[in-house]
Amino acid sequence: MKKIIVFVLLCTFLTACGTKNSSQAAVQELKDCPVEHETEFGGVYIKIDIDSFNKLGFAYGDSVDVTFSNGYTMEDIPYYNGYYVDAGEPLLIAYPGYAYIKAAINYGEDLWERAGLNNKYLMAQKTLWKTAALEGNSTASVKMHEAGKYLDVQKARDISYSDERKKYPSDEVFANFRVMAVSGMKENVLYRGATPCDNQHNRAPYVDKQLEKAGIHTILNLCDTDAKIGGYIAKEGFDSPYFLSLYQSGKVVPIGLNMNYLSEDFAKKIADGFTAISQMDAPYYIHCTEGKDRTGFICMVLEALAGASYEEIVNDYMVTYDNYYKITEEKDPARYKTIKEKNIDAMLQYIAGAEADIEKDALAPYAEEWLRHAGMSEEALQTLITKIRK
Repeated sequence: MKKIIVFVLLCTFLTACGTKNSSQAAVQELKDCPVEHETEFGGVYIKIDIDSFNKLGFAYGDSVDVTFSNGYTMEDIPYYNGYYVDAGEPLLIAYPGYAYIKAAINYGEDLWERAGLNNKYLMAQKTLWKTAALEGNSTASVKMHEAGKYLDVQKARDISYSDERKKYPSDEVFANFRVMAVSGMKENVLYRGATPCDNQHNRAPYVDKQLEKAGIHTILNLCDTDAKIGGYIAKEGFDSPYFLSLYQSGKVVPIGLNMNYLSEDFAKKIADGFTAISQMDAPYYIHCTEGKDRTGFICMVLEALAGASYEEIVNDYMVTYDNYYKITEEKDPARYKTIKEKNIDAMLQYIAGAEADIEKDALAPYAEEWLRHAGMSEEALQTLITKIRK
């Protein structure tokens, strides 16, 4: 009898972060959970692991309200296991491999910074006023808004990949490694793929071997800083000797790029990175962590700059989704169409401008103008064009 009483008490007791057991309450809720600034992409980690959060009764596709201890609130935002919202839209995400759930703005500004602004107060007072900024002792609460409201989107876009080499047909596919071969581009001058130094997805040593095989001379590292690279090298089991030789020779250009391709900072870092590699020798290798999103955007710019057509850019971008997820136009037309429209078309339209016909217009002039606007000098731009264009 005593054991039964103890069990009942445990089931109704508040758990870590002030949470309630989902079987005890009709309204699923996470209360006053510590937060942490996620600096690489610009978001807010809510420090509860994904499994524990889901055990509270939340499920992918739910609509939730997120409230921070400084008063900033995000109402009716989707909870997904991937970035399944348009650029600039908020979400709560449980991305596979993340230690915690995260609130973020997809391809947008840093939520940690935005959460210092009280939008309701701004609308009421029509003036600029800040609440207390998020700090190390800040917290967040998550409450169910409507169960399953966005489940159709979750089901349509739910994709994941394996980090086991044996599940891929070749080392190249596992490393998402390939040459960029499009109209107007010199042969074997530009390559793209996953990271050769951060081994969180078990791919770095495989990428490293492909770099050596291709004779890569210069690397544009989109995702890291020198400090991060030093941390990877210092880890036990680091096994990318070719990358290490390039890095020690000053042939790796790390630019620490975030995910907000709509920002001036993003564009400036790209201009600076392109300027740097234009003074170095090809072949070039472009990578972020997976070789998917940031790499996809930057490779669009380079391919357009070389004279590639819309179809060629789409085809090269979608090789990554075939490599990781087996998504092709033939195998999975619905997901293929969604990715093309939400990612490729949105990015290209941003580069070219709202009035451009990205499917019919020559894209090189748009890429050139975007880089000039980003701050790349005419001399550096022409030097890069000479390096990559036939």
